[in-house]
Amino acid sequence: MTLDPVHFKAITRLAGSISHEVDEREHREFAEVVWEEFLDPLVADGRTLLEPMGELRRRKVDVEDAALGEDYFPTQHGLDSGTINPTTFKNGLTVDVAVAAMSAVPSDLDLHRCRTIVKAVHSNEATVHFGQDWQVDDEGYVKSRVLHVPRADRSVTPVVHELALYLAEVEHARGQAELVDDLLVMDGPIYPKGLLTWENRNRELADLLAGERTPREVIGEYVQLVESFMRRDVPVLGFVKTPMTGLVTRTIREKQGSAPWVNDAAFFSQVLERGAWDAEGHYERHEDALTFTNWFVSRGPADRAMAEGRYDLTLAFEPERYEVTFCMVYDPRTDTVYRVEAPRAFTEDEDRREELTMQVLKDVATARGPPAAVAKADSLASISRKETVALRRALEDALDADMDTTYDDERWGVGAGFDL
Repeated sequence: MTLDPVHFKAITRLAGSISHEVDEREHREFAEVVWEEFLDPLVADGRTLLEPMGELRRRKVDVEDAALGEDYFPTQHGLDSGTINPTTFKNGLTVDVAVAAMSAVPSDLDLHRCRTIVKAVHSNEATVHFGQDWQVDDEGYVKSRVLHVPRADRSVTPVVHELALYLAEVEHARGQAELVDDLLVMDGPIYPKGLLTWENRNRELADLLAGERTPREVIGEYVQLVESFMRRDVPVLGFVKTPMTGLVTRTIREKQGSAPWVNDAAFFSQVLERGAWDAEGHYERHEDALTFTNWFVSRGPADRAMAEGRYDLTLAFEPERYEVTFCMVYDPRTDTVYRVEAPRAFTEDEDRREELTMQVLKDVATARGPPAAVAKADSLASISRKETVALRRALEDALDADMDTTYDDERWGVGAGFDL
């Protein structure tokens, strides 16, 4: 402990002075104005960025009623991938290892045994090449390959990390897709949002996305995955546990000069939270019901890329069927807001849209968090800190090179590095 009580007192005094400058009541009132006046539709520079499907609405459902509701989809499958995060070695290689898994509810032990593993490698040496064919192990339950990623200077870390993560996920999903009969719930967005934002993140990433085949091929595999589910009319959802989009807040900031929310999740949290102000001016949250919005069609820069057929994509269906649609769900018990995504092909029909919404609400109410299929997939695909350290040590031996560690690695332990 390096802070004495006097230090804590000074910090809390500063925090108190900040809180007096921030009027929470005004923020909530402004959130109401934005909800009522700007989202039906949200327009900027003549382009529709957000459009309600049907009526702009906020709804609620009693937590117990939701938990006891019927299952609209008898079986559910979840999908996730995890990585050890990029690791740099003294021989110039930067490596990340991604592991993807699919879960089933009810459980399917053979499916849970399956893994897809991608080792993404970046080298500063142009003449270095790696075998990139898929290998099969564990009696066919494990499929793995090495991916030689495009050369980059300043953006090595996100390139290695995101290509490993998304290639493992989409390959695993495509390999197991035929086992999904009723509903697939992906842990995260339905499309590879990390890759789709390269165009706007910095010039180097934008050039890689425009000029390199590998990231465009990975994006194309997600399109093919969605198309395979469209053909069978089996819906795909994306359950985003930590939404970071800022489409609404950025647009409102440009229109109004300011927006007090860090991102759209913070905005929707205030829009969906129910409660009342007590006599002392404190807001008391009601925790008896889950609240949720209608579905929206999202046409932000990354979301509209699929429907526009960019990145050399060849679409098998009408472009609008690929559009990203979403609703926001708020759980007051944990003060958490989730974003639920789906291609428009699965939400255009109002009855199907309602069934998907009610299923998600039942699952969140029951689990007090992400649906069981998502939580199980996350558990299957996650790589623990201990396993990460062991894998990095094993890579040192296999590559015959030491990790290029920093002072922070020594101070906090190997594994403290990159986190997307």
